[in-house]
Amino acid sequence: MADKRDYYEVLGVDKSASAEDIKKAYRQMAKKYHPDLHPGDKEAEEKFKEVNEAYEVLSDADKKSRYDQFGHAGVDPSYGGGGYGGGFSGGFGDMGDIGDIFNSFFGGGFGGSSASRANAPRRGQDVKTNVNISFMDACFGKDMDVTVNRMEKCPDCNGSGTAAGSSAETCPDCHGTGQVKVTQRTPFGVISQTKPCSRCGGKGKVINNPCQKCRGSGRVSISKKINVKIPAGIDDGQTLQISGQGNAGVNGGPSGDLHIIVSVRPDPIFERDGYDIHTDIPITYTQAVLGDEITVPTIDGKVKYNVPEGTQNGTVFRFKNKGVKKLNRSDRGDQYVRVYIEVPKNLSKKQKELLKEFDASMSDENYSKRPSFFDKIRTAFNGK
Repeated sequence: MADKRDYYEVLGVDKSASAEDIKKAYRQMAKKYHPDLHPGDKEAEEKFKEVNEAYEVLSDADKKSRYDQFGHAGVDPSYGGGGYGGGFSGGFGDMGDIGDIFNSFFGGGFGGSSASRANAPRRGQDVKTNVNISFMDACFGKDMDVTVNRMEKCPDCNGSGTAAGSSAETCPDCHGTGQVKVTQRTPFGVISQTKPCSRCGGKGKVINNPCQKCRGSGRVSISKKINVKIPAGIDDGQTLQISGQGNAGVNGGPSGDLHIIVSVRPDPIFERDGYDIHTDIPITYTQAVLGDEITVPTIDGKVKYNVPEGTQNGTVFRFKNKGVKKLNRSDRGDQYVRVYIEVPKNLSKKQKELLKEFDASMSDENYSKRPSFFDKIRTAFNGK
């Protein structure tokens, strides 16, 4: 921990940097230290890992917030309060239950007894968490463990809320009906009204000897690892829904669902557009003029491609079915490779002389755009 560099320093940005600035900085640094550009260089490999670790935290709003507040301790899994596990979920999972009880206080006497409603099975709340995966994991899918904080049935009392050897007793105030009759003297006379019993919350039963583990609630908050299959083709910002992996239900109700929001780290070489992939490759002037065989990176590995003679700057070549697998389908998108001609710098005197000699040997027949362009200029100026 003590040796870790500040994540903002690793990416070369300050704390006020926007999400887009952080993403751009990551792409630059990842490209700079990418192992393909530095084969066998252990230092570059470590730098690349450091850059990815920094981006994984700073690109996630929840992790970034914890890091800004607590530093590395806020996001390191060896510390109790942080970790890369999917963020805080379920701590306020009982708010829905409280709302149900609150409604029963003001809805007593309508549509059935309060006791029957309070004891009815209720579905558990859904839980949300985030995962951060690599570009390649999004392309090909991945099985991974996701840490989720959720409410589960108390193992000590099996959800009853009572201590071992005891059980809930009939409420002495409402005698098990869940309702009490309240009489009030008003300017209009004596008014009687039936309300949910405040002692038992309309349940008709009270727990005098609550379970020590769940304190009578019947549920406990736990942190659990769940194995999740990330499907091939998933994109940044999409959500996976896993049924029954949310908070446990109440009174025997079904569990809620787990929603996993997927964040995909950008790749230093590939850019994704839907299911298509785009790549820029530099070539030399000589390769563009004479044509050449070049190596093209794809998500399936490196392939050879013959750049045709006379290739122009910005020409795009299409590689069919070399894109991302379409979600829940067998077909794939395409890869588009754009070549750009890199103009040489720092030429020697001899090289400059050779270039001038070469240029002098050229004629309009060697160009397709220059002659027509200058003809248009001459026409335009002569017209004035």
